[in-house]
Order: sequence, then C-alpha cells, then structure tokens
Amino acid sequence: MNFKSGFVTVIGRPNVGKSTLLNRIIGEKISIISDKPQTTRNRIQMVYTDEAAQIIFLDTPGIQMPKNVLGEYMLKVSRSTLEDVDIILFMVDSGKPFGKLDTFILRELEGITTPVLLVLNKIDEIDIALLAERIEVYQSLNRFVGIVPISAIEDTNIDQLLEQIKAQLPEGPMYYDEDTITDQPERAIVGEIIREKILNNMDEEIPHGVSVEVESMKQRPDRELIDIHAVIHVEKKSHKGMVIGKGGHMIQTIGTQARHDIERLLDIRVNLKLWVKISKDWRDSLERIREFGYK
Repeated sequence: MNFKSGFVTVIGRPNVGKSTLLNRIIGEKISIISDKPQTTRNRIQMVYTDEAAQIIFLDTPGIQMPKNVLGEYMLKVSRSTLEDVDIILFMVDSGKPFGKLDTFILRELEGITTPVLLVLNKIDEIDIALLAERIEVYQSLNRFVGIVPISAIEDTNIDQLLEQIKAQLPEGPMYYDEDTITDQPERAIVGEIIREKILNNMDEEIPHGVSVEVESMKQRPDRELIDIHAVIHVEKKSHKGMVIGKGGHMIQTIGTQARHDIERLLDIRVNLKLWVKISKDWRDSLERIREFGYK
C-alpha cells in the first residue's frame, strides 16, 4: 500500500466541536475546548499518523462575522487555509438547522476547488429520523464529496471519518516524525490551557477580552518541577477584579485547574503563578494582537 499524506483544514461556525474532534483523533489536549464562541484564535497544526497515512489537521477559528480587529484577523486565518490544503472538513451541528452562518461559510467555499467533506457532529443529541432528513437536505446541495455523521464527544464514527479523509488524500511523504502531534510550542499550549480555564469559569462578557501571555517556563535544577509565570490580560479594570475574584478565589480556581492539565501535558510537577493586567481595548489594536502571538 502506498503511503498517503496531506493537509486538512477544519471549518465551521463556533461551538460545533472542531477542537473536540481533533483532540479525540490526536489523543491529546492540544486545542482548548469551551462552550463559548471564538475559543480557537490561531491556526493550530495537529498531526495524526498511522501505518497508512499522515494527516496534518489545521484547527482554525470558527467562521463568523468580525466585530473587531481580532475578529477580522480570525476570519482571515480561517479563509487563508481553504486554498492551501488537500481537504476541507466542513463541520456542522447535526442538532441545529442549516443557518445563516452556515450559508455564509458555503459562500466562502464558492470557487474553491478543494474537496469538501461534510461532518455532522453531535449525532448523540439528535433523533435518527431527523438526522436522516438533515443528511438528505445536505446531499441535495451537491457540494460535498462525502457526508459523515459523528459524535466527537462519544467517539462515534471517528474511524469512518479517518477512512474517508484517507480516500481523498494524495500519495505523499511523511512531513513530520511519526511521534509528532503538533507544531505548537509547549509555551503556546500552556497559555491556551490557562485561557480555557478562564473561559470555563467566567461569565460571557469577560472571556472574549482575555489573552494569556506565558512570560517564563523554567525547569528547576533538580528537574522535578517547572516554574511557570503567566499574565492574564483583560480589557477593563472591572474585569481584572472579576478574574481575581473575592479573596482571590477565582484566580485560584483557574490556576488549580490549569496546573492539573499542564502537569498532565508536561508529565512533571508545575508551580504556576498567575498575574492579571489591564490591556485596554487590546482586541482593536493590531500591535497588541501581534504582541500576544496572533501572527
């Protein structure tokens, strides 16, 4: 059997489960997972390798109409992947009707010759008869090379999805060593883990205005512990107080949850120190966006 390889971008409106799917395929928590939109802000490459193929997945921000400079950047990131890959996975929530944003994404795909595979996620939340109706509607669009219903959270039909992807891939080399799972440096992943805990613990207003900057990661001489110092940037003074919480309770919760995940990732004990800093309206400053690693 000839080895296959290629690049696959995953697009879709926010909260359809893109990062959950990729973390399931890769077997590690590389993309953060949250129930809030715009969780993924940068393009993250994750690598799946088996004896027959190597698939390089690009996890991109959910496509939605931009509201600020950061939003415009995120849309640009998502658009930029469409022409440069071998396959596009267009993921939708099977429990929701095809909406305006899905139609907007389809328009973004007009003129794109890259094969598009439709992935219907969250089939564990939908009646079988309704799922069959949805599939029939999508088939009538005559836009997709295949339609695969899955449940990323329950690991349903993931193997079938991988086989469909491999069928569309060209023969090619192994781009990464077989034990590589991401192109992201540890520091970037650590920052995203901290941001995930903020997303999961804070109210709707705050998370979109949060960025995490890991200032240092230093292993102690005995190699038994890593000291990590990170700054949580917020846009308003009131947000700083809310992230810290009464008596420091909120930031302590965020730090404890993040430390557990970071220790699992790095396989070493972690001493995590967090600070909160006001960076007013950073999402509308191209300079600050770049400073915080969005390039």
